[in-house]
Amino acid sequence: MHYLSKSVTRPFLAALALASVSMVAVHAEDAKPALANSLNTDDKSAEPDDKLLKKDAAVKVEEGKYFDAEGHPTFHITDAGKKFDWYTYSGYRRYHAECHVCHGPDGMGSTYAPALKDSLKHLSYEEFIGILAGGKQDVSSSDQKVMPAFGDNKNVMCYSDDLYVYLKARASGAMGRVRPGDKEDKPEAAKKAEKECMGG
Repeated sequence: MHYLSKSVTRPFLAALALASVSMVAVHAEDAKPALANSLNTDDKSAEPDDKLLKKDAAVKVEEGKYFDAEGHPTFHITDAGKKFDWYTYSGYRRYHAECHVCHGPDGMGSTYAPALKDSLKHLSYEEFIGILAGGKQDVSSSDQKVMPAFGDNKNVMCYSDDLYVYLKARASGAMGRVRPGDKEDKPEAAKKAEKECMGG
């Protein structure tokens, strides 16, 4: 089991606690991402995966944060794939600030790190957070891949849900290789959680 440092644990758990109160149902028509313009022709592998889209569909929203049927954070894309929820937008920004050097642009992988847009097709939320916090090693006779632990890095852990929902959007094909243009406003809950987690 992976453990977060004390400097990250308390605010991180406080942010997770926000996910457990006053959920509101998302209308079915809003839960379906509009894919028509979300795919970019440069990303041939990002065909929409109907099974993942259904599994990852937003069914609840709480203070601007969307959740799937299992209660895990998820993406919410509307207006023909042009408008993104705040957390997906934030995840895109955080990914390109912290993760793309190893995992490639837009989660497409590199010669020494896997394509996270593929990994998130099978990794659970809990597995993703565990690997992010504690790192991972894949060693074979011909290959050695090591992901460092980011449990002490607030620039990663305070935005772990954001990274997760961005990569889930990429994995399901709901979001292609695009920079989010229009986005929902940053929710007050996100501002509060960020301030508490970053110690501001």
